[in-house]
Amino acid sequence: MARKTGLGRGLAALIPEGAPPDARIPVTEVEISLVAPNPQQPRTSIESADLDSLTASVKEHGIIQPLLVSEAADGAGGYTLIAGERRLRAARAAGLTRVPVTIRQSTPQELLELALIENVQRLDLSPLEEAAAYRGLIDQFALTQQQVADRVGRSRTAVANTLRLLDLDADEQASLSAGELSEGHARALLGIDDPAQRRRAWRDAVSRGLNVRQTEALVRRWRKAKQAAAAPTPPSRVDPQTEALAESLRRSLGTKVTLKRTTRGSGSMTIHFYSDEELEGLLERLAPEGA
Repeated sequence: MARKTGLGRGLAALIPEGAPPDARIPVTEVEISLVAPNPQQPRTSIESADLDSLTASVKEHGIIQPLLVSEAADGAGGYTLIAGERRLRAARAAGLTRVPVTIRQSTPQELLELALIENVQRLDLSPLEEAAAYRGLIDQFALTQQQVADRVGRSRTAVANTLRLLDLDADEQASLSAGELSEGHARALLGIDDPAQRRRAWRDAVSRGLNVRQTEALVRRWRKAKQAAAAPTPPSRVDPQTEALAESLRRSLGTKVTLKRTTRGSGSMTIHFYSDEELEGLLERLAPEGA
């Protein structure tokens, strides 16, 4: 099921929808060799079938929607791609030498923000790519989760839940990337705080082919078992007379004595010793020779 974006800010803020052509940002053509990929591009992979299809379309019709670029910071006359990674790759694969672009000056932070916004709007990012992009905005530019949420038009809770996917270990993340787990599976597994237990639950979910609800039920069982194990054992009620008798025997024998009695009057007595010499001394007291 496609995730709802709810984006309130995006590329439409740069090129307003429904605006007449002369009100839009000017489009120009530049040498494709002058356009460098966005170093902040959050998307790490593109399906080859999707790229092949787009390449065929570009060969037939050219690039209909211009690339969004920024003038390169080195002043060498080149451009840095902001948005349009798939179109740039397809254009190169199709053999185009020039591509249409709109130019916008952008800071490194905006390069990441706008690339992230474009990919999120098109649902092009995997959950882990989206999480890594959010983490980049937070770590590189000191943004809060709420500020990230405002920039991409998501709720702070949605951003926080996506960021939690980075708490999965490397194998669990690889399983999510490979499609063995869905984002729903991953979020359910993150309900187990202990990494070792979560790893065992992950293996169980994958090997048994559990769906999301079954995985959530599995996690609930793990959590209940952990809570039960951590629950303190209620103290046993000690009969005062029995404890007084046990204390009298301890003083008399000089060692630990444990008495257990039932309501029917039966029970057991345990006399503890801690060396062969101590055992011999107890035997002499309890069963002296000639007695």
